[in-house]
Amino acid sequence: MLQDHLPQVPGIRLASVAAGMKNWQRDDLLLIEINEGASVSATFTQNAFCAAPVVVAKEHIGSGDIRALLVNAGNANAATGARGISDARACCAAVATALNIRAEQVLPFSTGVIGEHLPLQKILEAVPVAADQLEGAGWDKAARAIMTTDTRPKIAFRTVDIAGEQIRIQGIAKGAGMIKPNMATMLAYVATDARIPQPLLDQLIGEAVGESFNRISIDGDTSTNDACVLIASGTTGPLLSDANSADYQRLKAAVVEVHIELAQAIVRDGEGASKFVTVQVRGANSSEEALKVAFAIGESPLVKTALYASDPNWGRLVMAVGKAGVEGLDTSRVNIYLDQVQVVASGGLAAGYREEDGQQVFSKPEFTITVDLGRGDFSEHIWTCDFSHEYVTINAEYRT
Repeated sequence: MLQDHLPQVPGIRLASVAAGMKNWQRDDLLLIEINEGASVSATFTQNAFCAAPVVVAKEHIGSGDIRALLVNAGNANAATGARGISDARACCAAVATALNIRAEQVLPFSTGVIGEHLPLQKILEAVPVAADQLEGAGWDKAARAIMTTDTRPKIAFRTVDIAGEQIRIQGIAKGAGMIKPNMATMLAYVATDARIPQPLLDQLIGEAVGESFNRISIDGDTSTNDACVLIASGTTGPLLSDANSADYQRLKAAVVEVHIELAQAIVRDGEGASKFVTVQVRGANSSEEALKVAFAIGESPLVKTALYASDPNWGRLVMAVGKAGVEGLDTSRVNIYLDQVQVVASGGLAAGYREEDGQQVFSKPEFTITVDLGRGDFSEHIWTCDFSHEYVTINAEYRT
C-alpha cells in the first residue's frame, strides 16, 4: 500500500479513490476539502474551447468561499455541450451533499480525452467514498490520482519560518503532453497554511504562474482544461497583508519556487522526452520580445527533433529566431551559445566553432541555448524538451 511521506498542510484534507473512469486499476478521483475561511485563487486556460469544468469553476470561484475541489482523470469533459456543463454541476452537487456545503463552494476539474461525456454515475458513487476517507495526509496519492500520460507524479514542498512559526507550502501537478503556456497547460494545486487575504493571493498566483507554468512548452498545444489553484488555509502565522513586507516576500519566494519546480517537472516528464532544455534570450528590447523568440525556438519541431537527435544543427536555431517576428531585427548582431560554446557570432558561424563541441553539449540530458539579440537590456527564459519517436507513439495511440 502506498504510504504518504509528505508533510501535511493544516486546513487541507484529501482523499483519492478509484472511480473506474477508464479501464485501469488505479485511483482516478481526487477530493480536496478546504477549511472554512481560507482564501482560494485560480487561473484557467484561455483556450476558446475551454472544458465544462473550467466554465463551472470560473463561475463558482467568482462567488468566493471555496470549500472543496474535485478532480477526475481519464476524461476531460471538454467539447461536450450542455450535457457537459450539467455533468460538471452534478459533480459539484454530489460533493456539496457529501460535505454539507453549497455546490457553489466546489470547483470541478477534469483531465483526459476530449469529446467524451463523463461516466457521471461512477463519479457520483465515488464521491461519498472519498468524503469518508478525507485526511490531512494523502498528497502522494493525490499526485498519482490526477495523472494521465504522466510517467511519474509531480510534487514540490517548501517551509518558511515567519514570526517564529513554520509555514508550509505543498504542491502537486499533472501534465506531460498538450503543454503550451496560455495560463498553463496542466492541472496544478498548491496549498499553504499561511494567512493571505484574497486580493493579495490573487496577485500572488498571477506572479507565480507567470514565473513558472507560463514558461514551459512541450508541444505548443494549449489544453482545454488548464487550471492552477492556490489555496491559503489561513491556519498558521500572522496575517500577511503587506506585499512589501519581508515576511510576505519570503513566503512569495517559496511559493514561486514550488510553482517552478512543478513546472520543470512537467517538462522533464514530457511525453517521450529525453532532453530538458533552457532557452535563454537576452539583449531584447522587451520581455515580450525575448519570450517571443524563446518560444519560437522551444516550440519549433525542427529544433526539437534536432535536440532528440543530439544534432547541433545551428541553422535551425537561426531559422527559429528569424521567424519569431521581431520587428527591425538586425541579424548581424545576433549571437547564439550552446551552454558556453558560441556557435553563432554576428549572425554567422562563429570563428573557432567546432562541430564536436556543439555535439558534446547537445548530447547532454540538460543544457541551455542562449540567444543574444544585441538590441536591448531585457532577458527572459523558458523550459522545453525534445520531440522523440515515443512522443508520436504516445499521441498516436492515446485513445487506444
